[in-house]
Amino acid sequence: MESKNVIVCTSVSHGGTRRIAEAMAGVLDAEVVPPQRADPDLLARADLVGFGSGVFHGRMHADLLGLARALPRGRGSAFAFATSGFLEFPLLPFTRPLARSLADAGFAVRGTFTCRAWDTWGPFGLVGGLHRRRPDERDLAAAREFAGRMRRAVG
Repeated sequence: MESKNVIVCTSVSHGGTRRIAEAMAGVLDAEVVPPQRADPDLLARADLVGFGSGVFHGRMHADLLGLARALPRGRGSAFAFATSGFLEFPLLPFTRPLARSLADAGFAVRGTFTCRAWDTWGPFGLVGGLHRRRPDERDLAAAREFAGRMRRAVG
């Protein structure tokens, strides 16, 4: 990972979170890596790091959350993103625990991004899932726009 911008992404079900990460990476000239390949010391020195996953039972992936909690003190900026079959509930957002861990590690958390994604969990799988075609081109365009704002925020 030689990029000054890095995106750490866990995408395990249908690849939607990875597609969002890649759309953002194109704008940020960032490398996309899974948490298991992320070098915590490099992340702590990066200019901008994105952290994202799908949402499972109302939470982001445990590997991603564990990495965020174990990061050494950072100096750069970060953002969080998530894909889910359901909208993020304003009083209990999916991204809040991750954003809090990043802030505790010294990162300036610049924002969060969420979008719908194909959800085949439990009973939804019996009917083909929710939001089968998501993330779609509008979601990818919104992810690129968000990444542009993150890029401008860190100058």
